[in-house]
Amino acid sequence: MSMRFVLFLPIFILTACNSVYVKPESITNDSTVYVELPGFAMRHFVKDKLRERGYRVVTSKAVTDNVLDPADGDVEIGLYSVPSDAKYSVRIKERQETFAPVWCALNGLWWLRFNMTITDQTSGEEIMSWFGYGCVNSSIRKFDKILDEMERK
Repeated sequence: MSMRFVLFLPIFILTACNSVYVKPESITNDSTVYVELPGFAMRHFVKDKLRERGYRVVTSKAVTDNVLDPADGDVEIGLYSVPSDAKYSVRIKERQETFAPVWCALNGLWWLRFNMTITDQTSGEEIMSWFGYGCVNSSIRKFDKILDEMERK
């Protein structure tokens, strides 16, 4: 086996680890975004990045009796509800992060695996979907670039 092949194999493998669909210029950063609870590292970092960019991030309200006041306008999801003022909804399915000090030594030390979607709550349209694997820092940088593409100019 050629030495070049051995060196470039990890690069080729990693390029196939992310699949992203984005609707360009579909969000405004002065909006309220709902991010569901609970979660692992990716959910935490996404909330931080959204707040940093000017979004108002809200999480679920607990529903104790499984009955919501229709006048409140909230929608029930399991034992939680989405606040009615949320313009966008972020859903993240993720596995627990893996400590990867060799693979991610200069990139956050943790390996993430996740699926993420962003939905416009008004229209119900999925405006972003992302199936991804990666080290923490590179995944957050990629999310930042995705938001650059999605935000209205």
